[in-house]
Amino acid sequence: QVQLVESGGGLVQAGGSLRLSCAASRSIFSMGWYRQAPGKQRELVAAITRGGNLNYADPVKGRFTISRDNAKNTVYLQMNSLKFEDTAVYYCNAKTYALSVDYWGQGTQVTVSS
Repeated sequence: QVQLVESGGGLVQAGGSLRLSCAASRSIFSMGWYRQAPGKQRELVAAITRGGNLNYADPVKGRFTISRDNAKNTVYLQMNSLKFEDTAVYYCNAKTYALSVDYWGQGTQVTVSS
């Protein structure tokens, strides 16, 4: 079992920045962020493995940066140049290597004003 605690969501002006944090109860192979906007499916934003391999969704490339502190079992998402279209509930995700089991945070609201 893995517990995920998210923080950092909020209201921000378009063009501004926000940083999300997610602390896991133990080390896990891959950690990342998904988001879900009203009326849309949950989609991958970014992910990072324990070894540092990165994966970004096309809409956030060049604007968002994912990183992790393995000593703290914590993943961060630095979001810059935020757009109205980034408005969504952002969910921390952790994925095991074996069986690719997913664990999810409760979600944190990110609202970007236009």
